[in-house]
Amino acid sequence: MNYKILVTNDDGYDAKGLRELVSALKELPDVQVTVVAPANEKSACGHSLTLTRPLKFVSVDDDFYKLEDGTPTDCVYLSLSAIYNDEKPDLLVSGINRGSNMGEDITYSGTCAGAMEGVLHDIPSIAISQVMDFTNPSGDFTLAKETIKKIVTKIREGKFPLPPRQFLNINIPSEKQEAEIKVTYAGYRFYANDSHMHRNPRGEEYYWLGLHPLAFAPREGKKGLSDHEAIEAGFISISPIMLDMSAYESMSGLNEWIE
Repeated sequence: MNYKILVTNDDGYDAKGLRELVSALKELPDVQVTVVAPANEKSACGHSLTLTRPLKFVSVDDDFYKLEDGTPTDCVYLSLSAIYNDEKPDLLVSGINRGSNMGEDITYSGTCAGAMEGVLHDIPSIAISQVMDFTNPSGDFTLAKETIKKIVTKIREGKFPLPPRQFLNINIPSEKQEAEIKVTYAGYRFYANDSHMHRNPRGEEYYWLGLHPLAFAPREGKKGLSDHEAIEAGFISISPIMLDMSAYESMSGLNEWIE
């Protein structure tokens, strides 16, 4: 019986990273790869579902669909009811994203959201992202492809290494052909607030949200490497991410404050 893998992304159905991921997975023996990806780029859409308009699958190729104006979460959610019915895929892989997804950027990431939706439905899930040298806009996904094949093979030969509602978040260092894998935690991201105002020919103002440099720090008191530290050192970063965002350590203090 074939090993069923559902693939999605947030860069859109025609993104190079998605095509490279599908190519890599199809090199594995006895796999059935089904792709459901957004028709348009949905970067930074987070874990959003579309509830205010209908959605439509459009066939691109055999077992390959784009979802008109859908998010990665929509793609996973609808795939399970409209394509898989009562069955579930054995594994979900979201990516290969063009650019990193580290630290609190995970909360913005449509790539990670695809994996979040997978584990909500008890499907082992992986998000994989390629850190980019944007002087090479096409990107080199060679190491990412070899890494995902290695990780998927290891899962098939044993079992998924995480408990329910946790997914693997993988970041691949830029422009490297080989690298050691390091288990990491999500680092602390520094954010700015950057927007650029312009005027159209009628004089009306509009804004582009700006991009700011990737600036991270380790978290105080945490052992091991953060994802960004691993990437900076030239390692592949693999982080276990859980969906339980409760701040347990703050509960006693909040109780005292309430009383």
